[in-house]
Amino acid sequence: MTAKRVLWELRQSACSERAASAQAYLQAVPGGYGEGDRFLGCSVPDLRATAKKHSELPQEELQKLLDSQWHECRLTGLFIVVDQFQQAAKQRNPNRDAETREIVEFYLANLDAVNNWDLVDSSAPKILGVWLVENPTERGMLARLASSSVIWERRVAVLATFALIRNQEFTEVISLAEMLIDDEHDLIHKAVGWMLREVGNRDATELKSFLQKHAHHMPRTMLRYSIEKLSKEERSRWMAVSKQRTGSSPRA
Repeated sequence: MTAKRVLWELRQSACSERAASAQAYLQAVPGGYGEGDRFLGCSVPDLRATAKKHSELPQEELQKLLDSQWHECRLTGLFIVVDQFQQAAKQRNPNRDAETREIVEFYLANLDAVNNWDLVDSSAPKILGVWLVENPTERGMLARLASSSVIWERRVAVLATFALIRNQEFTEVISLAEMLIDDEHDLIHKAVGWMLREVGNRDATELKSFLQKHAHHMPRTMLRYSIEKLSKEERSRWMAVSKQRTGSSPRA
């Protein structure tokens, strides 16, 4: 099994119209957040099917996929890394912790390949997030990632908390939400708002406590995402609080 074989298989399902659509959707256009990326035009189901066939691809070949100019190669590589992590995590042997750590370290060493929101969202919660559930002493890395000048590393930090939220642990996401409340990028506003909404789905009191402290100066996109599952009356009330903030600007 080789990266070259994976690329060959992906090319068999490539479609120029899909490639053009993906380029626009993921803003791989001049001035877009995905500027310079290239697309074959494969569907996500095709990528997942290829990843499943090559789930035992060795790390040196995975590296080639993650280094690829093609977006679909990188996403397929990440699907394989996720699968390998999940398989390692299921093991009940003395090597389990070492194997999962090795995969996480490989993932972190290749974050420059995780350079659009779909790549982040397909990998960060399932690899880094799940690993941090079992390794709480390592969670300091979330703040370091959230401090990065690279938007995708900041989004990795936020999305990794999804696994913690599912484990009823909210400390890290609340801390990151406060840390990133003045972030300039809409994709971070959306990610933080999404994770706060997930907190609210499990503990409405926790979400409302955060909103009580911060709704008046949250970016409106972040606020809208976070309150999406609340009642219409509650949503209106929180949006009204946001409109009243001092020095409100049209950044949302």
